[in-house]
Amino acid sequence: MGYDKVMNAGTRYVGLKRTIKAISDGLATEVFVAEDADHELLRKVSDTAYEKQIPLVMVPSMKKLGKACGIEVNAAAVAIKK
Repeated sequence: MGYDKVMNAGTRYVGLKRTIKAISDGLATEVFVAEDADHELLRKVSDTAYEKQIPLVMVPSMKKLGKACGIEVNAAAVAIKK
């Protein structure tokens, strides 16, 4: 279900840096992170989402998350804006 939401989102911020910036700038309404991504890298995303009270959804695969974003590479984190 998480992948469908990412695929149908109006605006997506793909990648760790863009996701963190979108959260910090108040642009993200929901954040998706891949369970198979490096947990040290994802800690900053999850901490920032927690601080800003943005829902964080775990999805199983970086590969599928990238595909849901319409890119040919893996994605560790994605923020969406409604």
